[in-house]
Amino acid sequence: MENNQAIQNRYDFVMLFDVENGNPNGDPDAGNLPRTDPETSLGLVTDVCLKRKIRNFVELAKAEVPGYQILIRTDRPLNEKFTEAYDAEKLEKDRKKETPMSDQLKAQKYMCRNYYDVRTFGAVMSTGNNPCGIVRGPVQLNFARSIDPVLAEDITITRQAKTTIDRQEKGMTEIGKKSLVYYGLYRAEGYISASLAQRVTGFGEEDLELLWTAIINMFENDHSAARGKMCMRKLYVFRHDSVLGNAPSHVLFDKITVTKKADVVTPRKFSDYTIAVDRQLPDGVTLLEKI
Repeated sequence: MENNQAIQNRYDFVMLFDVENGNPNGDPDAGNLPRTDPETSLGLVTDVCLKRKIRNFVELAKAEVPGYQILIRTDRPLNEKFTEAYDAEKLEKDRKKETPMSDQLKAQKYMCRNYYDVRTFGAVMSTGNNPCGIVRGPVQLNFARSIDPVLAEDITITRQAKTTIDRQEKGMTEIGKKSLVYYGLYRAEGYISASLAQRVTGFGEEDLELLWTAIINMFENDHSAARGKMCMRKLYVFRHDSVLGNAPSHVLFDKITVTKKADVVTPRKFSDYTIAVDRQLPDGVTLLEKI
């Protein structure tokens, strides 16, 4: 991280990914069926789900590399990690709400330096006896939404292995459910604030390149039978020539349109769609196609 200078440019980006015969993001409120918009039946994938996959890739790619730890994981309680920041910065501990803001900021900077996901997405670190405050991260994601309605369905599966001795003796067949969509092409949009990177977290050029790599590969080390075949198909990045940006993000997002081909009734593959890119961009904005 020696040359990880804070980014100097604002970015907006569009991701297109698809799922085939899988559950991209289960909804606990609906028996873990794939998430859908109840009014339109469009498929949904939460920002939290997408950020989890980015974190997982970074953890694999940068294991044991200083400055690239992941805060949001199941290894240890968060408050223990906040206490480590106080120990590292030699700050007085266990003052809870009476902790001076200056000490909280020192601990917060430690967390930003050492944890990639804090530097990238921000974090709420105001809990416990040794609070590190609240960090608003420069990288923000919207929910992904499918281009067309998806059919979220439960299919019945059977297994030969029995769960109890009684069922084993009776020869009872075990019945289960598997939730999926047969096919869906999803679009997600994101934003990167150079201003927040410079003033708050120190998110740098090396971090930015790692983010693009993580997005491109987020599904490649996350395959499972439950999620089916998931692929990142396109990553369009709009680079602004300034810190605050040269055009509104929605204007740039409208430059990427995805439509179902006229002769396709029910989409079942990526080639059933046409992607149109309007390359007439506002002054000071450059389009980068990462995939």
